[in-house]
Amino acid sequence: MFFGSIPVAEADGAILAHAVRQGELVMKKGRVLSREDCSALTAAGVRSIIGARIEAGDVPEDEAARRAAEKLSGAGARCDMPATGRVNLFANEAGILIVDAARIDQFNAVDEALTCATLPHLKPVEAGEMIGTVKIIPFAVPESLLIQAIHAAGGEAISVKPFRAKRVAVISTVLPGLKPSIVTKTVQVLEKRLAKAQATIVANVQCAHDEHALRDAMQATTAQAPDLVIIFGASAITDRRDVIPAALEGQGGTIVQFGMPVDPGNLLLIGRLGSFDVLGAPGCARSPAENGFDWVLDRLLADVPVTAQDIRRMGVGGLLMEIVQRGHPRVGGEA
Repeated sequence: MFFGSIPVAEADGAILAHAVRQGELVMKKGRVLSREDCSALTAAGVRSIIGARIEAGDVPEDEAARRAAEKLSGAGARCDMPATGRVNLFANEAGILIVDAARIDQFNAVDEALTCATLPHLKPVEAGEMIGTVKIIPFAVPESLLIQAIHAAGGEAISVKPFRAKRVAVISTVLPGLKPSIVTKTVQVLEKRLAKAQATIVANVQCAHDEHALRDAMQATTAQAPDLVIIFGASAITDRRDVIPAALEGQGGTIVQFGMPVDPGNLLLIGRLGSFDVLGAPGCARSPAENGFDWVLDRLLADVPVTAQDIRRMGVGGLLMEIVQRGHPRVGGEA
């Protein structure tokens, strides 16, 4: 592609690189100049313009952006129409954004002329939300370069795993002094968290904060065939041998991970019992404010597996808010 100063007398078919404003004459950047345009420029006293000419072997910016975006987009993502060398990608439905960072990096590394940007990997997104954009910087790129970048990416890199309308069982353990209103508000907050996935609470049980009582409650909820069981403890879990993890293992379940490097949310437990997941919610999950519980819950609602290794990698970016009391987390609050 040629780029530079072009005499107006020779500018027919050139792409205007910068807007021209001369008296009453206005021509926008990106305009492909016609003979009539060149005559108007001459009449206005313009002798040369900064422009570009697409040469053999080049792909115009819109076409290059379209081809790249179509190759990078995967299931649950759709490409908008190209304009000014850009194609935006949108989520077809609500879910979890899946970004293959290595593929995006490989695409961007080929040449500065070809770029792709996305929202963060594993971010919850809404239907119609913009999740990525492909932008071609110059007015055209060599086709060989475009092919190289697409090949470097290696295929689909941006997709959306849709939320599934899961059946959720809730167990709240209680102790003397725990106000019933707290339990009620906790379930209401959870319902709002589940709404984006159209998940429903199919069982809402209360029991004493005791291992055997909790085991009985867990057994009772299985009759509702839940996909997920969430346990809100009257007291936060402080050890793998505490009430909630002990009841889970006593019922034949397994602990996947206890504790997470996300604050608030440190005292979360995730496990399995038969065919469903079990979450021992940290105390901060009673609040609607974002915390580590959200990070795990959202992924489970979209059937994105959460392993112990996944949780242990959440530390970078896991400090969600600054709280002075965090220096002494067991004084005046629970994580």
